[in-house]
Amino acid sequence: MILIFRFLSFLPLSWLHGLGALLGWLAWLFSPTYRRHMQENMVLALGEDGARRVRPAAIANAGRSALELPKVWLRPLDESAARVVKISGWELVEAATREGKGIVYLTAHLGCFEVTAQYLSTHAPITVLYRPPKQAWLQTMIEAGRARAQLHIAAADLKGVRALLKALKRGEAVGMLPDQAPKVGEGRWMNFFGKPAYTMTLAARLTESGAASIMVWAERLPGGAGYHFHLQRPTQQIKGTTEERARQISHEIEHLIRQCPEQYLWGYNRYKRPRGVEAPPASL
Repeated sequence: MILIFRFLSFLPLSWLHGLGALLGWLAWLFSPTYRRHMQENMVLALGEDGARRVRPAAIANAGRSALELPKVWLRPLDESAARVVKISGWELVEAATREGKGIVYLTAHLGCFEVTAQYLSTHAPITVLYRPPKQAWLQTMIEAGRARAQLHIAAADLKGVRALLKALKRGEAVGMLPDQAPKVGEGRWMNFFGKPAYTMTLAARLTESGAASIMVWAERLPGGAGYHFHLQRPTQQIKGTTEERARQISHEIEHLIRQCPEQYLWGYNRYKRPRGVEAPPASL
C-alpha cells in the first residue's frame, strides 16, 4: 500500500480526483453498510429532497477525498501548500496573531481537511490531534505526511492533550475535527442534525484557554484546480460551561457542512455508540 501511495502521489491531482470519483461509486455500489450509513445521514441532515440532490456529488467526493491523500501527504510541503489557490478570511488569523493569542482551528470531515493543517503550518507552528489507525502502514503514511517542520501531531490520549495545551500556552495554534466519535469518558451525548451523537468535549475545553476560535475548511475545486481555503468566525461567540461550548461547536460544525454538503463524508458512522458508553438519554 505504501508503494501504491507513492506512485499515486506523482499523478496529476485532476487524475486522482477522476479516479477517486470512480472509487467513490464503487464503494457505494458494493458496500451495503456504507451505502446505508451515507443515505441515512444525508436524509437526516438534508431531508429527502436535499439528499437526492447532493447524493451523486457526495459519492464522488468521498472517493476523491481518499485518493488525494497521497498528493497531500507525500509531496513536498511547498507543493502541497501551493494547491491552496484561493483564501477567504485570512484577516482572522492576522488579528489573533496581533493580539498574541493562540488559535483553536476547528474543522469537519469536509472538503480536503488534510490540507488545512499543511497550509497553516507554512505560516506558524500548529499541533493537530489525531487518532492512531489500526493499520501499521497507514500510521506510517500519517507520520510521514503530517509531521512537517512546523506541523506537529498529537495522539488522542492524555499525552496528546497535554501537547495541545502546551502549544496554546505558547501562543501557538492547535487543530482538530470535532465531528468524530470519541472514546468512552471523552464525550457527551449531544444532538447532531437532530439526532443524539456521542460528541467530544476536548475541543470545548481548549476554547476555555482564551485562544481565538476559527472555523476552517478547504473546498475542493473542480477539475483538480486546487482548493479554496475558508476561515470563518463562529456564528456566535463560544462561551459558557464546557458542555455548552461543546453543544455550540457541534452547531458550528453543522453550519460548515451546510455550506458545502456535497463535500462532506456522509458515510462515516457519526451516530455509533462507542463500546462502554451508556445509551443516550430519552431527551436531549
